[in-house]
Amino acid sequence: MAATTRKALVTGATSGIGRAIAEALAAQGARVLLTGRDAKRGESVASAIRAAQGNAEFMAADLGSAASVADLAGHAERILGGVDILVNNAGVFSFGPAIEATEAMFDTMYATNVKAPLLLTARLAPGMVRRRWGRIINITTMAAHIGLPGAAVYGSSKAALQLLTQVWAAELGPSGITSNAIAPGPVKTPGTDAMGDALEQLAKTLPAGRAGKPEEIAAAAVFLASDGAAFVNGATLAVDGGRTAI
Repeated sequence: MAATTRKALVTGATSGIGRAIAEALAAQGARVLLTGRDAKRGESVASAIRAAQGNAEFMAADLGSAASVADLAGHAERILGGVDILVNNAGVFSFGPAIEATEAMFDTMYATNVKAPLLLTARLAPGMVRRRWGRIINITTMAAHIGLPGAAVYGSSKAALQLLTQVWAAELGPSGITSNAIAPGPVKTPGTDAMGDALEQLAKTLPAGRAGKPEEIAAAAVFLASDGAAFVNGATLAVDGGRTAI
């Protein structure tokens, strides 16, 4: 990352992949605002980053509504003075056969996984345009690229986010902004613990033969946020142990 102190907003950063990304960006010298629904966990993560000599603050936010997204964007602009690196990581998921999908399931996942990143980026990208520098990093999933049984609604919501990634690259690229996605495979996190043996069974289908680690996703995010990735735009980086290669 450049010597200039970059200001980063990481959503869904109270545990798992989001936490690892927030920690990794802070370790590279970024000033990080992390968000999530659990205030106790969020404050703990921010405190841990500061204890490691990083610069981090926390704001509780549930991105299920447009109003909460607007509040977060306004807070980020006031506290940070603008956002240089936006990591749209917050997401919700549930699984089940496509023919059993409910309207409530659809609305919940699309509100957080698609609408929130769309509205948050729309609010924060103009500041990046004015500064002629910005990094938008969207966390999708390998399920957006393969027909994974049980993942119709979740996978399609993340496929929509991938398409937004490409549109933002085309629209904002001329202003010095890159928009890229990271598509993780199965990753062992507190959020995926509920999957139980299903996660391990899925991991066994990967060429790597194991589940990923949050830190492995974070390493990809650090690269995409760096000046060294300035010519990478509109790409989806698969960090899935090789699953989408087979």
